[in-house]
Amino acid sequence: LTRTAVETNVCSKFTNEMASKVTNVTLNNGRTIPIFGLGTWKSKPGEVTQAVKDAIGAGYRHFDCAFGYSNEPEVGEALREKMQDGTVKREDLFITSKLWNTHHSRAKVAENIKQTLTNLGLSYIDLYLVHWPLGYKEEGDLFPRDSDGKLLYSDVDYLETWQGMEDILKEGLALSIGVCNFNKDQLERVISEGSIVPVMNQVECHPYLTQAKLIDYCKSKGINITAYSPLGSPDRPWAKPGDIVIMEDPKLVAIAEKNKKTVAQLLIRFQVQRGVICIPKSVTKSRIESNIQIFDFELSEEDMKTIASFDCNGRLVHVNWLNDHPLYPFHTEF
Repeated sequence: LTRTAVETNVCSKFTNEMASKVTNVTLNNGRTIPIFGLGTWKSKPGEVTQAVKDAIGAGYRHFDCAFGYSNEPEVGEALREKMQDGTVKREDLFITSKLWNTHHSRAKVAENIKQTLTNLGLSYIDLYLVHWPLGYKEEGDLFPRDSDGKLLYSDVDYLETWQGMEDILKEGLALSIGVCNFNKDQLERVISEGSIVPVMNQVECHPYLTQAKLIDYCKSKGINITAYSPLGSPDRPWAKPGDIVIMEDPKLVAIAEKNKKTVAQLLIRFQVQRGVICIPKSVTKSRIESNIQIFDFELSEEDMKTIASFDCNGRLVHVNWLNDHPLYPFHTEF
């Protein structure tokens, strides 16, 4: 074997070993999802292709995407390269994407997922989610606005949207369907009016917003939870100087040091250990590689309780500018 071939074999072995350490969660339809993956929200075009390639090299097999992130073609480029060079096969990968708010009408759902499939270069999505329960005006920009800069809403009910989701499931465009950012009451309506129970509710979740009540409710209905912004999303676009930075919390730093882990690893392990799927975002190779190193330790029961005790309903992805929408999800307790 040439040196290059040997290096490729060694790298491939390492990659497969790391991928095998990531446990799977069984969904209510019998399919499985890796409990850990890479988030791509806020990953810029020009950075995200390399980030996804680095992640695949580090053992990631689960990638969380969305039409609304405006970077799916770049994610697709990385997936295509890594499938073409033999690092992974399509069936090794679990790809999530999301229906954008400008496509909530029933017929628009298929239109949106087909565009996502084109963007990603795939023939199906493993998990397709309704990104938000509320809709925007359905023609034009991703963020349609009036002359004063106010977002323009649609009056499409998410129950109609869910009918479209069931349609694309039956067509085989997605293997599983679910929602994001839905509260308990909204989930109740979907379950009672729809014919398919969502497999997933993806929500903001970290020690300042543990979502304990929503997780318990979803568990009672057979719905899994994915935690987005598990590190507190310090690069959220509306963050201001002086805002909370969860990873700098001295109590979390102390627990991480005690466990000889980074704060990011601590926060990811907290979610995984409670059975919550976790999708931290990074475009930095060293952090991408570090974030997956959470399957070689376990937090004590005391540490888990301490971290959970930091909950203060500290929602950081509050989207307060949408709170006049009749379907805004964060007016209720959970």
